[in-house]
Amino acid sequence: MTLDPVTSATITGYRPQKAPPEWDHICGHVRMLVAASADRSPYRVQRLLTATTRLAVWCHRSGLPDDPEVWLRHETIDAFILTGCTDLAPSSAQTYRAWLRHMRATLAWLERGEQAPPPMKAPKKVSPPYSPTQLGRLRGWAERLPGQARTDALALMALAFGCGLTSGEVAAVRTGHLRRLGCGAVVACVPGTERLIVCRAAWEDVLARAADRPSDAFVFRPGRAARHAKNLFSSWTARHTPTGGLPALSVRRLRSSWIVELLSARIDLGVVAAAAGMSASALARYQHFVPALDEPTAVALLRGKPDEQAR
Repeated sequence: MTLDPVTSATITGYRPQKAPPEWDHICGHVRMLVAASADRSPYRVQRLLTATTRLAVWCHRSGLPDDPEVWLRHETIDAFILTGCTDLAPSSAQTYRAWLRHMRATLAWLERGEQAPPPMKAPKKVSPPYSPTQLGRLRGWAERLPGQARTDALALMALAFGCGLTSGEVAAVRTGHLRRLGCGAVVACVPGTERLIVCRAAWEDVLARAADRPSDAFVFRPGRAARHAKNLFSSWTARHTPTGGLPALSVRRLRSSWIVELLSARIDLGVVAAAAGMSASALARYQHFVPALDEPTAVALLRGKPDEQAR
């Protein structure tokens, strides 16, 4: 297997910032495992190195052999997640497990006839949406910011609340990914996905202006060169704190607000799920944020149109 020079250099030169005493004993195996699986893995090599190092250190301290095959046994990975990742949030521990299990599968050790282990499910927390009042006031605050800060704040809200994009998608969208339709709608063609993502009408003007920029720059924080800039959102929000007691801008909360707004409008669940890149069942986690319909509206929806009954 031949890795590109950058990936190869990242692996061979990797050393944890606070390298544990066991590092010299395990570093060779860690680098070997990551190098062998990196080419077929969808995960960033730095993340694989971090997770594999943590697993290897835990195995060494637990008295297990310094043997990659032992490290990547299902029972070893599960024991590591349950007892060696107690300092992590449940979702983060589950992410580590997914990375390590994918590494094992990539190395074809599942072909030995072992049954796949039962899934370990961590409770998924949904970021609460902003209230309609908060969203209105946040837009007003964003529009009063000076210069590039105003452009960035509105772009962030338009992509996350207007289009329901995730953090990674917000970071990736360039002006060339925005397409204006004849009806006035703006479509975001997000790299890596074929979802139909149509901006909400209230935010079309923001993305339409971005689409008219002459250069193909990132829509949010166009001055950066890298898609995966470190602390891309946290560094910006730390410098731009909303006034008047408003909460900080959060991509997750803006995306939750977009989902809840669509569900509150009683848009078909399949349409919402497809646009969000989720399953329809996953939308149930947001349902308790959706206000109940008043009785006249519920009666009208349940009744349908009289002429439909005759057909």
